Amino acid sequence: MPRLLLALPLALLTTLVQAEDAHHHDEPRHREALAAHEHGSARLNLALDGDALEIEFASPAMNLLGFEHAPRSDADRAMLAAARARLEQPLGLFGVPAAAGCQVREHSLHSALFEPAGAGGQEHSEIEARYRLQCSAADALQGLNLAALFGTFPATQKIQVQLIGPRGQQGLELSPERSGLTF
Repeated sequence: MPRLLLALPLALLTTLVQAEDAHHHDEPRHREALAAHEHGSARLNLALDGDALEIEFASPAMNLLGFEHAPRSDADRAMLAAARARLEQPLGLFGVPAAAGCQVREHSLHSALFEPAGAGGQEHSEIEARYRLQCSAADALQGLNLAALFGTFPATQKIQVQLIGPRGQQGLELSPERSGLTF
């Protein structure tokens, strides 16, 4: 069920990525995609269904790395590797309570920057992360606190959240000052 519930945000994200890729063919679509690419802002989709928590996080690379171009130096490559390593540890990054007994069952990271050829000349690279967690004590999963994410990636100033949980669907905006959410 979570995959179905996340289909709409994924479809919208795919549309925006396609609009970005096709910018030289269709200038109005390019402007629309750029409007969605706001430095300092990220998107987070969450779906909690029973003992499964699905997390989708998308951010301009600038928020996570301080740059969006293909890595040009050893320092850039080190920053990219460090960000990737941190994104591969979602339990701490997204403040998943240990009492919930969650384990990462699937995860994927996507960005042109992770490809051997780098960003391929893109000026507005994004990084997308998807996770599927299985929680042995899901009733202890009352919320998340993204303070670690904001602390790890301080250029991220706000996160637009779409959440589907036991109390229905909700949308909210998180910031370093207001980093917690409840399901």
